[in-house]
Amino acid sequence: MNFRPLKGQHHVSAITADAEGNYKFYTKILGLRLVKKTVNQDDTSVYHLFYADERGNPGTDLTFFEIPRAGQTRYGTNSISLTSLRVPDDESLHYWINRFDAHEVRHDGIEERGGRKTLSFRDFEGQRLMLVSDENNKGVKGGNPWNKSPVPNEHGIRGLGPVILTVGSFEKTAAVLTQILGYRQTSQYPSVAEGQRDIVVYETGEGGTGAEVHLEERTDLPAERPGRGSIHHVAFRVENTEELNKWVELLKELKIPSSGFVERYYFRSLYFREPNGILFELATDGPGFEGDEPFEQLGENLALPPYLENQRESIEAKLKPLDTKE
Repeated sequence: MNFRPLKGQHHVSAITADAEGNYKFYTKILGLRLVKKTVNQDDTSVYHLFYADERGNPGTDLTFFEIPRAGQTRYGTNSISLTSLRVPDDESLHYWINRFDAHEVRHDGIEERGGRKTLSFRDFEGQRLMLVSDENNKGVKGGNPWNKSPVPNEHGIRGLGPVILTVGSFEKTAAVLTQILGYRQTSQYPSVAEGQRDIVVYETGEGGTGAEVHLEERTDLPAERPGRGSIHHVAFRVENTEELNKWVELLKELKIPSSGFVERYYFRSLYFREPNGILFELATDGPGFEGDEPFEQLGENLALPPYLENQRESIEAKLKPLDTKE
């Protein structure tokens, strides 16, 4: 089979124990738009919130499952240990330091990682995040910030940057990235942990900040115990359903356990775990988020795909109301 290369990050999905606090942080402080307020299709008793650019373009979505009883994460290996978000240039990082200070957001100083200026910070539940400057980016184009965002457009978040995978066994995950998913190794940079091997950068498609995976091996940490503030999975972009079906068949041929084709209405998906246990998703670029809501009202009401609409009354009865029309 002839495959088109994966196009980069599609979305990252994380866990929150507080949907209301989550909504306020990611829209009022980070300035992202809530483009879809829906439910976890595998557990309709909990919210699934999608934050992104103005219309949820592929590669800009940071999503959250609300699990109210989720405990605190114990950080460690075999995890997606950091999500980065793209900003236009180095100057934007100085704007964000001032904004974080004003809103009492925990952050580090500006540091260079892999040849780019970055600014690490955490949300109110300890979610590990990093802003990365696109000043020298020559790869996948970023998204378009919402014009009603509280953050000025010239400093607004453009989408997802590199994801960091932290594993206990480097070679196994590297083999999946390069031999199965078609990523290519491009560079490496030192780990912040003493005595650990360099972090290796892999890219796909056009490359650049929106199409990189950074792989870190840590032999000094236990396996992560996920909870609120952890990342559930990362999804990579597939052009269309035809391409996704090719991936379904390939994993069958390789005898890699997977979900097979999954209909998510807003996109189509395939899930599997790499050897260190990290959950990967392949997701199509379309259809997108405007099939059930007009652009102007994205995220304002509880949206359900057609195959869940007949359960709306029982689903809404289980959810704590969340006002997203502010």
